[in-house]
Amino acid sequence: MPVLTTPLNRRQGRTRLFLRQQKGPSQVVATVRTVAYLGLEARAVEVQCQVAGGLPRFNVVGLADKAVGESRERVQAALASMGLALPPKRITVNLSPADLPKEGSHYDLPIALALLAAMGVTDAEQLDDYVVVGELALDGRIAPSPGVLLAALHANTLEKGLVCPSAQGPEARWASGAAVVAAPDLRALLAHLKGDRLLAPPPPGEVAAPAAGPDLARVKGQEVAKRALEIAAAGGHNLLLIGPPGAGKSLMASCLPAILPDLTPQEALEVSMIQSVAGLLEGGRISRARPFRAPHHSASMAALTGGGLKVKPGEVSLAHRGVLFLDELPEFQRAVLDSLRQPLETGKVDVARANAHVSYPANVQLVAAMNPCRCGHLGDPALACSRAPKCAADYQGRVSGPLLDRIDLHVEVDPVSAADLALPPPAEGSAEVAARVARARRVQAGRVEDAGVACNADLDGDALHRFATPDAAGGKLLMQAAEAMRLSARGYTRMLRVARTIADLAGAAEIGRIHVAEALSYRRVAPRG
Repeated sequence: MPVLTTPLNRRQGRTRLFLRQQKGPSQVVATVRTVAYLGLEARAVEVQCQVAGGLPRFNVVGLADKAVGESRERVQAALASMGLALPPKRITVNLSPADLPKEGSHYDLPIALALLAAMGVTDAEQLDDYVVVGELALDGRIAPSPGVLLAALHANTLEKGLVCPSAQGPEARWASGAAVVAAPDLRALLAHLKGDRLLAPPPPGEVAAPAAGPDLARVKGQEVAKRALEIAAAGGHNLLLIGPPGAGKSLMASCLPAILPDLTPQEALEVSMIQSVAGLLEGGRISRARPFRAPHHSASMAALTGGGLKVKPGEVSLAHRGVLFLDELPEFQRAVLDSLRQPLETGKVDVARANAHVSYPANVQLVAAMNPCRCGHLGDPALACSRAPKCAADYQGRVSGPLLDRIDLHVEVDPVSAADLALPPPAEGSAEVAARVARARRVQAGRVEDAGVACNADLDGDALHRFATPDAAGGKLLMQAAEAMRLSARGYTRMLRVARTIADLAGAAEIGRIHVAEALSYRRVAPRG
């Protein structure tokens, strides 16, 4: 029976009656496993649902963002589409641990299953064998959500199965060992869990064929630039192309993926994990081709390095293990370009925000293109402006010296005349260059397999001393050039790496004077008057 109490409210000078309810019926609690994404890490989250006596209410707690808070409406509508109504009781959903931020719509399905288990519609103990992710539509369909591959890898480490949308079943199958239940809608999932109508295992994801890009045979002339492109591909070096408009800088940069070796299985998995978090992995298709990202020069810092309200990977992470092409380099904002200095040096980007601190891999090969000056025709007496060479100094000065110091190869591209375009295509195309690049990469792999690096551009410390020390003549030339060109310690190291790659392309076991001389020819030169 209710108990009446009558405490005296002296401030208002009157008596107020309070109704204290005695303890109601036993409470029902059900739990379902899911994940929270923090960078490329999937953190374990437990969805706890309690159905207890009290005024009808549906609360979601546990540091949830707006998308998670809106799950109440989607879950309620999905259950209504199946003819189920929420019990007239107090429903509390807790996302544990409560101090971990929860973002995204993939909490819809685990919340719905925890609620159904608390209502007695499905078996709560059976759900303990699965990690659950997926977004719910209002009609009960299970829609795709980003990060399923990470959730599958997390479920595999826990030796649990994974419940996910049917459209992402092939993606989840890439995590070997995880039993995947890919359901098209909530009704079919409940029938599978009860054993009434089992769902067929999803097919494994496909390995997508690389997209056909432009061939180097389309490039007329530009032998020096094509040689630098081959060196960059063979050693994974950063490249800067400086030349007038229409010289073929963008075309040569777009030819680079065709001469790069395919991703290894481990590298392909790393790239696919980033694409999964970004929601770009369509149909579970994983590609062995290296990524090629070319953001517009109006890109913001968050778009390039990652961040935003929900801390998503940026272009530098989406290009991981591939090529990041920055056309019209000086037109990018100065602060945006300088934000690339740390990723180019460390191979990762750390995004620190008030609500999150995450790290994304960013081991990229930077290829940049720029005009020599604002008008683009520096050095051409008929077209150059009257402000040269100050025009060139001001324009190129928009790119900071520390960023240029991180670019191994600086190549000046000459303009292409109509007579050059009339020439027949060169006999050598991307296939021939790719064969030499692959041979040089195999030499590097056999030499540095115990050093923990993938190519010459990653050589550092003891590995650099062991594998990139020139002979006496080469060392003497490098020391003289370092003094004359005022090479920084970073520039000196990068010259050694480039010389090592040139020697590998030549099939030389030792770095000689000729290899050092060619490497030095690709350093930045002063603007021409």
